[in-house]
Amino acid sequence: MKQQLCCIYMEAQNFTQVSEFLLIGLSDDPDLQPLLFALFLSMYLVAMFGNLLIILAVISDSHLHTPMYFFLSNLSLADIGFITTTVPKMLANIQAHSKSITYATCLTQVSFFFFLGCLDNLLLAVMAYDRLVAICHPLHYPLIMKPRLCGLLVLLSFFSSLLDSLINSLMVLQLTFCTSVEIPNFFCDVPQLLHLACSDTSIDKIIIYFTGAIFGGIPASGILYSYTQIVSSILRVPSADGKYKIFSTCGSHLVVVCLFYGTALGAYLSSAISQSLRKDAVASVMYTIVTPVFNPFIYSLRNKDIKRALWKIISRIA
Repeated sequence: MKQQLCCIYMEAQNFTQVSEFLLIGLSDDPDLQPLLFALFLSMYLVAMFGNLLIILAVISDSHLHTPMYFFLSNLSLADIGFITTTVPKMLANIQAHSKSITYATCLTQVSFFFFLGCLDNLLLAVMAYDRLVAICHPLHYPLIMKPRLCGLLVLLSFFSSLLDSLINSLMVLQLTFCTSVEIPNFFCDVPQLLHLACSDTSIDKIIIYFTGAIFGGIPASGILYSYTQIVSSILRVPSADGKYKIFSTCGSHLVVVCLFYGTALGAYLSSAISQSLRKDAVASVMYTIVTPVFNPFIYSLRNKDIKRALWKIISRIA
């Protein structure tokens, strides 16, 4: 009886609620910390500046007040929030020579990470639908893509992302952690939080797969269907010049979609195949940081309207 009470006491001690976690980051080498700080600070500033320029260009140029650029400005806003969710905390920890993140901050980071990541995904699907209507039904485009519908699509994406964030945040909130609180990443990654949990996480994993299939799989299927129809329409165009003009209207979006899903899929496959948790952290850099950094360049370099609007802004400043 005494032994059983002792075991119960020890179990209660191990299952106490933690007050903070330790973010191990990308490297423990102190000589690399200044380099990592400079690298990620530069990437963060580039992402912020590039996406803010896209938003400013869309707002300031009346020629860009169309559904495609309305969705693009919302995507840039989501990218700003997405990269801000993870990078500033990592930079603050490097600067302060600290690895800690409080439980409340970790939960907040998880909430915004799911919300903004899901919003990115849904906005890409909405933009694919916009390109589908523009290419396959050009005569009915003004009638279908009215401002009211565009606003409703963005609001639907917003509230769907909020629901996804709420479900996953409540799931993490119910987890019980042991004394081991080291997260081998630069942000609070949910799969690794599940790995640290002492409680049974089988239902939590089912929830993650289910929400991933709903909020990730359905938009991805919509994008795939849209581009199947777009390619089918392009193939029916007789001239090569006509095919190029049609494809150029959705080329930037297609590149961004490939970058977003390619980096996310690469990170997932890396975590599934590799046994190194540090390599998983490096892979997660691709979809959490690289994508928001490159999106503005992809749209500005491949889009004449965006470049013209940006030159107008630069001319006014000069």
